[in-house]
Amino acid sequence: MIVLTVSDLVAEENGVQELEWTELVPEGFNPDQLLEQYQEKYNIDQLSDDDPRIQELQTKLEELWNTAPVNTALNGKIVKLPGFIVPLESDGQHTYEFLLVPYYGACIHVPPPPANQTIYVTMQDKKGAEIRKLFDTVWVSGVINTEKLSTDMADAGYTIHATRVEPYE
Repeated sequence: MIVLTVSDLVAEENGVQELEWTELVPEGFNPDQLLEQYQEKYNIDQLSDDDPRIQELQTKLEELWNTAPVNTALNGKIVKLPGFIVPLESDGQHTYEFLLVPYYGACIHVPPPPANQTIYVTMQDKKGAEIRKLFDTVWVSGVINTEKLSTDMADAGYTIHATRVEPYE
């Protein structure tokens, strides 16, 4: 694991790589291929939700999501990424550990995104990140690592030790 100090981050502020969520997915990973295979073989659009073939597909998709590969080229980079906070440790006004996810409601209202689309974030600042409104979009800046972590909410394929969390405006 690469550890940088605050002065390292300040010195490299111009070197921060602004990411899009698609950049977290390595080239060649395409979970839609599994859906296409089942569609061709079973015409899944015509099957009921309780059909064993649909249940088998759901199990395989969940396995694929939880083991989704990460983009190792990002390991140790200083990045900035927008997303939504799913608090894990919070006092109601600040969060100290959270999941950063690409869409509203992930992990709460809908199934979690794949592991390579879920980031476990810890705050460098002991004050934590201010929660203005749950599910506000934020920018998270810090060092990203390709380190898998499991929480009660979801499996994360990345971690970020955040130096800054700010409103997305």
